[in-house]
Amino acid sequence: MKKEDVKNFVKILKETYPDATCSLNFETPFQIVVAVMLSAQCTDERVNKITPMLFERCKTIKDFADIDIKELEDIIHSCGFYKNKAKNIKLCAKQVLEKFDGKVPKNMKDLQSLAGIGRKSANVVMLEAFGIANGIAVDTHAKRISNLMGLSKESDPSKIEQDLIKIFPKEYLKDINHLLVWHGRNTCIARKPKCNICSVNKYCYYYSKF
Repeated sequence: MKKEDVKNFVKILKETYPDATCSLNFETPFQIVVAVMLSAQCTDERVNKITPMLFERCKTIKDFADIDIKELEDIIHSCGFYKNKAKNIKLCAKQVLEKFDGKVPKNMKDLQSLAGIGRKSANVVMLEAFGIANGIAVDTHAKRISNLMGLSKESDPSKIEQDLIKIFPKEYLKDINHLLVWHGRNTCIARKPKCNICSVNKYCYYYSKF
């Protein structure tokens, strides 16, 4: 895209999805860490049904570190992959307490050193907990949209992210993180993209082939 096209692309998506924000409910940095872990291969809607009970049970990071793993597994069971998620949540809480004085680190390197937190999750935590957008969280929606629209030919999320960063200037990163998710959920859906009603179809490689 040309610079003006990029500007218009973001502008149109913001007009299409004026309420585009993070869909996960949380109040503290560690709560978004936990919510992001739970959201892996699970809908945000499902996560939001589980976290009220979980966050009521575990009010502090120490509570997450100390909770019996079987009890934790029972609470998050419906999120899928609950055994691995429970193990990572407890270990992550312990790491934050022991290595970072009980505070969720505010940089990508340290965040990615935590159990259960990869680059995509670290991008989400940085943006939602601290309002810092250094990159783009390439989830299934961002990946699909990037490939269909011709923004990236890559399949690896980290490589797609690098392609997107070259396209979208830093001032757009905060918005584009949310907009790609909302566009993927509402219009550029996986089974059958709603190309005819897509507000940015004029920029889309996939649509141009019809």
